[in-house]
Amino acid sequence: MPAQSEPSFTSSLKSEERKGFYERHKPIAVLMIVVVLLLPIAGVFVRGLSGAVMGVAISVLGYYLTPYTVLRLRAIINDL
Repeated sequence: MPAQSEPSFTSSLKSEERKGFYERHKPIAVLMIVVVLLLPIAGVFVRGLSGAVMGVAISVLGYYLTPYTVLRLRAIINDL
């Protein structure tokens, strides 16, 4: 298996990088779909409209940051 280069934060924000990550990691993609759909609903029940807004913000951040975070953690673990 070829060694992957360490991911950069700015490259992980690009649409094609994100799409490729989620296509290669189907279970994470399913988890992110569930989080993106359920977190705003949970926010409504917990805090009302402000909770829904926070739920949307957190789920969007998670959607964008998950590829970088997972690849970065794997690189750190592989270095150990």
